Amino acid sequence: MTRSGPDDARPSGLPMVAPPDPAALVEERRWLAELEDAPAWRRTIAYVRRGGPGYLQSALTLGGGTAMFSLFAGAAFGYELLWVAPVSMLLGVVMLAAVAHQTLSTGMRPFDAMRVHAGPVFAWGWAIGAVLSSIIWQFAQYALASAVLADMSSFAAGLSIGEGTAGLIVLANAVAFVWMYGASSRWMRLFETLMKGMVWAIVLCFGLVVARTGVAHAGDLARGYLAFSIPGEVNGVHGATVVLSGLAAAIGVNMLFLYPYSLLAKGWGREHRRLARFDLLAGMFVPYSLATGLMIVATANAFHYGELEFTGTGLAPVDAARALTSVVGPGVARVVFNLGILGMAWSSITLQMLCCGFVATELLGWRVGGLRYRLACLLPAPGVLGAFLWNDVKLWLAVPTTILCGFLLPLAYVGFCKLQRSRAYLGDDLPRGGRATAWFGTMVFTTIVLTAFLGWYALTKGPGYLEGLRR
Repeated sequence: MTRSGPDDARPSGLPMVAPPDPAALVEERRWLAELEDAPAWRRTIAYVRRGGPGYLQSALTLGGGTAMFSLFAGAAFGYELLWVAPVSMLLGVVMLAAVAHQTLSTGMRPFDAMRVHAGPVFAWGWAIGAVLSSIIWQFAQYALASAVLADMSSFAAGLSIGEGTAGLIVLANAVAFVWMYGASSRWMRLFETLMKGMVWAIVLCFGLVVARTGVAHAGDLARGYLAFSIPGEVNGVHGATVVLSGLAAAIGVNMLFLYPYSLLAKGWGREHRRLARFDLLAGMFVPYSLATGLMIVATANAFHYGELEFTGTGLAPVDAARALTSVVGPGVARVVFNLGILGMAWSSITLQMLCCGFVATELLGWRVGGLRYRLACLLPAPGVLGAFLWNDVKLWLAVPTTILCGFLLPLAYVGFCKLQRSRAYLGDDLPRGGRATAWFGTMVFTTIVLTAFLGWYALTKGPGYLEGLRR
């Protein structure tokens, strides 16, 4: 497969074994044109039913890193860090909206666009970072998923399975589901529907826990969303570390690769730009903010405002589930908490596999849905060893893993900032005016904040923290 240069024809679309039905896409474009003049309420309902790629981002980001950020934020600091997740995700939505605008306006595959119009360093750094972060994250995800699956099987069904066996069960299910994607248009729709269901099931799990515990302090709840404070240290948990893990967990470099290619896989184009922006808010921002907020409130009620002992970085997932049992009733909390954590880890494992499949097929010219694509999806599979090697895993393990993967993100952010201002790339679709300036300024601000925070953490907190891990 030849790569395009600045003067070559731009490769567009995505090579797929089962591409979207052209007739269906024509009908969809007609439907979108009719909705342009429809009342806002009707357009909103229609967009909610038709979205999809935003939910894939939710399913990926609602993983172990988000779960552990939420748990430690609530257990250590109560409602004080409720602001972190929605602010982080809102900044991420701004960046992903730019990615959607670029991809859908030009139809050019993003890796080629990045390589030609931003530079090979940004393109290859972005692609390699997406694969590395997906592989690195799998170890912690499997460790968490296998621990709660083994506990839930024993507690709820009376089955005695080890963490290693539980990890293999999670792997087998993830492989079966990720291989659905690209097999046909019908299987792709089913895959997206299942991920939508998984996202809202996660929200429901933690919503049930909060419904049983209530809200401990309404005033603190409001301040948690509006004060934007960064607390000190509680039981070895630094507030700045938790905030940074929340920033890094909201948008990952693998998400940044998965998103534009999932748009192309659906056959979306210029007419879908408004739908894509809505889908980011309804399918990603809203469920992510709800899930993290509910989990923070639930764990804050149990540990920070309640009578349960918070053991700091030594807290294990099974310990947390057992502790919550005494707060919301025997059996219920333990199963619900385990289901929530399992759903978060499993969905991330599956979408990280899909991301690796997209990267490999793009770089090597393969077709999505083919045998080689399916094998490429298995690149992160060695992460299942986390279920065997870290069967005494502590929840805190996910926090440094999140931060480590966060270091792979700024280079990609800079690349997309360059693309957002490239007339050679966007042509007449280059954003103009005051709104475009604010949009680009927010992208730059997001890049600077994340880079500065990561640099500060590496210089001040990193060495001491790593020494603590070795001890």
